[in-house]
Amino acid sequence: MPVHYVYLVFAVLAETIGTTALQASQQFSRFWPSCLVVVSYGIAFYLLGLALRFMPVGVAYAIWSGLGIVLIACIGFLAFGQKLDLPALIGLVLIIAGILIIHLYSSTAGH
Repeated sequence: MPVHYVYLVFAVLAETIGTTALQASQQFSRFWPSCLVVVSYGIAFYLLGLALRFMPVGVAYAIWSGLGIVLIACIGFLAFGQKLDLPALIGLVLIIAGILIIHLYSSTAGH
């Protein structure tokens, strides 16, 4: 796997941890989850910046945000009991399809 994808995957994971902690912080009223939000987002943006050395910003951000959306939806379902209706699930499948199309077929993805 090219190094820019490693940076991007870890950026997505850090962003996902930060967003999950954001829910757990209860609108920044809990100290430790709030600290985790700040640290995780800092790491996420740093790693995204490293990925941008090799990838166009639009492609990197599309993959970063799309994977983050899908992961957070799964975590919301599993950890917080948040339900998704059929249109939401279809939308998530379309996001995944878009990421796969960019990754597999786009020459701008920086393979």
